[in-house]
Amino acid sequence: MSEEINPCPSCKSLYGYAVNTAIYACPECGHEWNIEETTTEEGLVVKDMNGIRLQDGDAVIVMKQLPVKGSSPIKAGTKVKNIRLTDGDHNINCKIDGFGAMALKSEFVKKA
Repeated sequence: MSEEINPCPSCKSLYGYAVNTAIYACPECGHEWNIEETTTEEGLVVKDMNGIRLQDGDAVIVMKQLPVKGSSPIKAGTKVKNIRLTDGDHNINCKIDGFGAMALKSEFVKKA
């Protein structure tokens, strides 16, 4: 029995498997999709330090003390609300109380 590879449209994992004749599921992110409905919705995919996909408006928690030029560092455990995702090295734009507008790397945060 040969099975064709159907990567997950959400996280691009190559381990998508058939649930039935038309529905596939991803064991990594839990996304389910209909193989007959092909969507070209690529969008920006940003994941936190645990591999959980982030979206605009999410709240995250800073998991590592981060230095800030000209100011005191952002302490681990700081909660950041209403993030905006962007392209680039620092892929999260946000406002942090006491610091103002800031860009963060998703590898140093986890979804709250």
